Amino acid sequence: MTNVQNRELVIEHRLRGSRPKIGIRPVIDGRRKGVRESLEEQTMNMAHAAAEFLKKNLRHATGHAVECVIADSTIGGVAEAAECAEKFARAGVGVSLTVTPCWCYGTEVMDADPLIPKAVWGFNGTERPGAVYLAAALAGYSQKGLPTFGIYGHDVQDADDAGIPDDVQHKLLKFAKAGLAVAEMRGTSYLSMGSVSMGIAGSVVDDHFFHDFLGMRNEYIDMSEFVRRMNEKIYDRKEYERALAWVKEKCQEGEDPNKPSQQSSRERKDAEWEIVVQMALIARDLMVGNPTLAEIGYAEEALGHNAIAGGFQGQRQWTDHFPNGDFLEAILNSSFDWNGIRQPYIVATENDALNGIAMLFGHLLTNTAQIFSDVRTYWSPEAVERVTGSRLSGKSANGIIHLINSGPTALDGTGEQRRDGQPVMKPFWDITPEEVDKCLQATKWCPAELEYFRGGGFSSQFLTKGDMPVTMSRINLIKGLGPVLQIAEGYTVDLPADVHDKLNRRTSPTWPTTWFAPNLTGQGAFKDVYSVMANWGANHGAISYGHIGDLLITLASMLRIPVNMHNVSRERIFRPSTWSAFGTDDLESADYRACHNFGPLYGLKR
Repeated sequence: MTNVQNRELVIEHRLRGSRPKIGIRPVIDGRRKGVRESLEEQTMNMAHAAAEFLKKNLRHATGHAVECVIADSTIGGVAEAAECAEKFARAGVGVSLTVTPCWCYGTEVMDADPLIPKAVWGFNGTERPGAVYLAAALAGYSQKGLPTFGIYGHDVQDADDAGIPDDVQHKLLKFAKAGLAVAEMRGTSYLSMGSVSMGIAGSVVDDHFFHDFLGMRNEYIDMSEFVRRMNEKIYDRKEYERALAWVKEKCQEGEDPNKPSQQSSRERKDAEWEIVVQMALIARDLMVGNPTLAEIGYAEEALGHNAIAGGFQGQRQWTDHFPNGDFLEAILNSSFDWNGIRQPYIVATENDALNGIAMLFGHLLTNTAQIFSDVRTYWSPEAVERVTGSRLSGKSANGIIHLINSGPTALDGTGEQRRDGQPVMKPFWDITPEEVDKCLQATKWCPAELEYFRGGGFSSQFLTKGDMPVTMSRINLIKGLGPVLQIAEGYTVDLPADVHDKLNRRTSPTWPTTWFAPNLTGQGAFKDVYSVMANWGANHGAISYGHIGDLLITLASMLRIPVNMHNVSRERIFRPSTWSAFGTDDLESADYRACHNFGPLYGLKR
């Protein structure tokens, strides 16, 4: 693990292996003695323009700049295509973009790697038929079963125009960001810390889904490993003392919801704080390793499980005896801790691996922390008025969904970060120390309700600021069908304080609350808010900052996961060109047919 710290900002490369790069393939008409020679400069310039644009506008979720690798020469035939493929393999290219302003020999210059997301940008000009090549190339990719994204500008450009039109820029970024997410996941692990929580099907970790669709490994540890590491002090003891001091200074205790006769003593609560801080350190070390452990005699433990995401079972076998995992989940999922401002970890409560993967999708696409919630309650305007005497208005006028869970809602979800005066959730490298303090000040840590958590612990309590654009998503596994993705774009909303308090105290008031109003279309699952709740496929949802449904749809198509529910407008949807062969009217049905036809990206069916 490399670690550079600068003014409370920590940039790490936590996982084994290099970060994936974007490969740029400038393809060209191979005819010599005039044709190819006249196009060399324009074609290579197009490749460099694409590379500079992508490098300028993209970062990995780690904070590192995205790197682009350009073929050593333009590609006019199969020999140069092979040379490019070898260079890309050596360089660690995980995403492939082919560019050209002209006609090329389609099947001779194509990228034939079936595992790398690929796109072709054909320059829309009239002097040379780049768009004609694009159509021919996409037909060839489709015929060979290699789904590829087609990119070309809406308006014709002049041959000497080196600019990248806005519509092309949007497609390049959408493709590249989703493609990098695919490449980031490949070869990494999901770490199951414990097993099945309270019979929740999402915590029955399906290794076929992870392997075939995501290219990931599954790693497992029993929760007794936490006990061993706590008892034998297998963690960085200096860091533990620093973390505990930070917690005592920064983490304010909130209301104790237990009856006075059942409340834990101050001595017991202090001991629980020590345990939950140790649990956070241990969970992190289990996921990504810690070289300090080797220095104290634990070389095997120092390696970790190379986990890009993980989940903590907790309930009930752990929480009936030990403090709950709420602190470890909330603090690891946040963009900061006692070491400074850093990339969030992805940790699913109750080991709900399917929601954990939706969180991972959102994190890789936005570079931001994620909110994990129960999709707890639909509140109709009529029910709110009956209970509180107040009528909902504004974005909440059609009803709201109460998102609340004891587990890993990142503290970024308070909405205390700001951009242009508005509440946001930022990539960690844009967060200021002052915003960290505001997130911490807006959070209380309430002693756990002992009816739920007999072993005690502390749950984060805050209220998410309203008016943030957010996207809720979820992966579900359906027997006979496989994975499907659900998406709901909408907004967080503010309620009057008395209304919030009356509604919130009908469930546990000691957990973080987000009031969510999905965008409605008047049709299907988005006919009304009730229909959104009724069609949601599980008890959990992953919530990302921003309206990223289009990015999730692009990513899902790369992985061959159909989208069964979304409220993304048609013009924002970007999938491989061959999807249109499965239908151009009912895009949802066409998506199902295309995903079934091509099969999972890393599965046997191709």
